[in-house]
Amino acid sequence: MTFEIIFVFVLLIVAVFLFVTDYVTFDVAAIIIMVSLMLSGILSPAEGLSGFSNPATITVAAMFILSEGVRRTGILSEAGDFFSEKIQQNFKVWFFALLLFIAVISAFINNTAAVAIFIPVIMGIASKAGVSPSKMLMPLSFAGMIGGVTTLIGTSTNILVSSIAVERGLDAIAMFDLTPMGLIFVVAGFLFLFTFGIRMIPERRKEAELTEQFDMQSYLTDIVINQSSGLVGEILDHKELTKALDIDVIRVFKEDIDSSAQRNEVMIEAGDVLRIRGNPKEIKKLLEREDVTIKPSKEWGDRDLEHGQDCVIEAVIAPESSLDRMVLGDYPFFDRHGALPLALRQKGDLKHDDLNEVKLKGGDSILLSMSKDRISELEQDPSFLVVSRLDTVEHRSEKTPIALGILAGVVAVAAFGWISIVVSAVTGVILMILTGCLRTEEAYKSVNWKVIMLLAGVLPLGTAMDTTGAAQMMADSMVNTLAGFGPTVLMSGFFLLTLVLTAVMSNNASAALLAPIAIEASSSVGVAHEPFLYAVTFAASLSLITPFGYQTNTMIYGPGQYEIVDFFKVGTALNIIFWILATIFIPIIWPF
Repeated sequence: MTFEIIFVFVLLIVAVFLFVTDYVTFDVAAIIIMVSLMLSGILSPAEGLSGFSNPATITVAAMFILSEGVRRTGILSEAGDFFSEKIQQNFKVWFFALLLFIAVISAFINNTAAVAIFIPVIMGIASKAGVSPSKMLMPLSFAGMIGGVTTLIGTSTNILVSSIAVERGLDAIAMFDLTPMGLIFVVAGFLFLFTFGIRMIPERRKEAELTEQFDMQSYLTDIVINQSSGLVGEILDHKELTKALDIDVIRVFKEDIDSSAQRNEVMIEAGDVLRIRGNPKEIKKLLEREDVTIKPSKEWGDRDLEHGQDCVIEAVIAPESSLDRMVLGDYPFFDRHGALPLALRQKGDLKHDDLNEVKLKGGDSILLSMSKDRISELEQDPSFLVVSRLDTVEHRSEKTPIALGILAGVVAVAAFGWISIVVSAVTGVILMILTGCLRTEEAYKSVNWKVIMLLAGVLPLGTAMDTTGAAQMMADSMVNTLAGFGPTVLMSGFFLLTLVLTAVMSNNASAALLAPIAIEASSSVGVAHEPFLYAVTFAASLSLITPFGYQTNTMIYGPGQYEIVDFFKVGTALNIIFWILATIFIPIIWPF
């Protein structure tokens, strides 16, 4: 075993540790891997940085932009309105139709974007139909994931694996190569969900106002400014008023007007009522002050936070966003969006105290108090997913035929093999901008740069595994363990290993690690590479057992108020079905 192989194995262990433990964000972990390979001399700078110019990286970035161009037309929001109306007539039939629609569109635009648009739609439908959102959000996520594996562009993982194959002298995955097996997964997934799966999902989230959902009763109160207060005549400085206390001023109410006043622009007068959010213990400390009086407690509801332009909304921290791992207090919610965080739900736990010290994670649900006229700013910020259905973004409905035509053209020319998918996708991006479907700044914001950095960082690792012989050695280990049972069992082993690995780390990372090994394994046993490569490809995008294995699961984790065991219970059953189907049908569709 050479130094290079030993170094790559050590780096693999470090990579898995970083991806699984989330010690650093996955994009930083990928860059650490890339830099380590260049510093060690295993890869030249050109080889180490090749991931940035790789067709997969560029294609994935382009697909983010194309998906945003379609979203900006409002066509998906209109579809949501259609299903919202129909589903009240016949819930089961139209909910099935809605999930089928999600699966279909997820095959042609980024499935994460498709699910994101329909989360607030589902929340509204659930309220009108008297159904727990928990029963609907998990099937929504699963439908997007399953639909995404049916075409090359449905998920970034498919594009990544295709690029890995091309780098090793194999044929690229064509637009509809994955479709036969993908459709089998779609049929099986829908049959399971509508016979057993939905019944297995508990009703975690009940129908209630947001103040009740986030248990705000003990954390809201009103204080009255007394005549003797030194604050009278001063412009509100909530930091001075609540110095050393974990308290925030939501709004100020005047005796002579009904609506609330902006908390950062109002002069304090005697008799003013300040509505505040704070820990009950901290609120009690205000009793020690002689210049304010705490009003008697009351039953709080959303209406108490919705005076004038005020409103309360629920927003989710987008997976893989720039806010991931950021301390809440470091993000200027009020300066940037005019918003005040009231509470946070993180991994099923509600947090009210010391909010500014909480480290944010993708999937966290935040209760925000803000002005209605600022909501559109939040909806357009890619770091947030607004769960409350308000839809204040101005759509370009007149551009709908153009945007859909561009997307159809991208798919068609790539499917017929006239030009490569990367050229097709980049051309589509240019056309989206030139035709006014998308502005340049919107295009830049729509790209998930963390995913791009991940791809750029992990692709050189595959190169290093090949050039050092590490991939061959790991493939030989798998072959020695399972090849005696035949290539079908070996292929099935790769599918299962990828499912398990993706449950605890990024799907793209697990595909980048295992695809080169799968290719080497197929060569070692002298069979076609497609069954092994496609087993890894499908499994990397179908790991349903945790809320962290795929972005759409992370997005619905907070709004659905799920527990990890919910995903494990439903996802494990469905993944076992997928594993069995893959073991049976992959060798039939792509013979060894």
